[in-house]
Amino acid sequence: MELFNSALGKNITFVRPAYFIISGFIGIPDVKFYYFFCLFVFIVSVLGNSAVMAVIYLDHHLRTPKYIAVFNLALVDLISSSALIPKVIDTFLFNHRYISYNNCLTYMFFCFTLVSMQSLNLVALSIDRVMAIHHPLHYQVKVTHRFMLSVVASFWLLAVIFVLIAVGLITRLSFCESVVIKSYYCDHGPIYRLGCNDVAPNRAIAGIAIIVILGFPLSFIIGSYCSIIYALSKISTVQGRMKAFKTCTGHLSLVAIYYLPIIFVYLIGSAINPNARIISLSLTSVIPPMLNPIIYVFQTQEIKESLKKLLKVRVQSEIGTKN
Repeated sequence: MELFNSALGKNITFVRPAYFIISGFIGIPDVKFYYFFCLFVFIVSVLGNSAVMAVIYLDHHLRTPKYIAVFNLALVDLISSSALIPKVIDTFLFNHRYISYNNCLTYMFFCFTLVSMQSLNLVALSIDRVMAIHHPLHYQVKVTHRFMLSVVASFWLLAVIFVLIAVGLITRLSFCESVVIKSYYCDHGPIYRLGCNDVAPNRAIAGIAIIVILGFPLSFIIGSYCSIIYALSKISTVQGRMKAFKTCTGHLSLVAIYYLPIIFVYLIGSAINPNARIISLSLTSVIPPMLNPIIYVFQTQEIKESLKKLLKVRVQSEIGTKN
């Protein structure tokens, strides 16, 4: 306690609130329709990502290093949708805006860890594509199951460490004025800005996290595709270049869906209505997990063929049972 008091100042008493209030969407007409839209997104996300995970698990031909990353992305999307959307619906549709201090920090930890993994997992898929294009003859030797598991595990560790530090720094703050979070969930930025004492460490870790979790992955992906385009330019035939590049279209679509809305919202964030900004930010959280499995089903030939095969086997088994 003395440590906290020294950090706060002699005339300030350390205050840890019993609860926070999530203000969310205020003064938006017909906002209930948005919550029902979120429910639709949640159902599609759960069904789509569960289907991708099931296909990869059931088809042994898909148990390759690449699909370790795809499976992990589907798992992260499934858990993040399940963690975020039902809570948003419960908070605002049923007006349960109060959340205890400890539950809020726990909620923050899981949400930010999963969002970080969505970004870092795109790097894992980018590494796979770079190795496949640059070293097609040695791809299977270089990109092994152990290699991809190590990459994914390292990213999980990185995400957990950064989020633990960010959440841990929240516990040193005193909330002596307001406990109203101007967001749709226990968001790190809106919470630390409520602190009465020095929030410089919180602001610093937030800036570092943006660079490491968003800036570095995006820069790496852009750099990797520059190298891929350079490698493809050396292929003599246009048909060969297009065939090789087609293997990257699914991953490029995932990158665009994840990063472009975030960049757009943060570039114009200060110029739009606060409620519009909150809705835009919430859409950047809930839409990618819904679209990712759809993209992989329609743009990845292996998954399409596997899904058709599994459905065909299922139909034939049902017909055999009826006969």
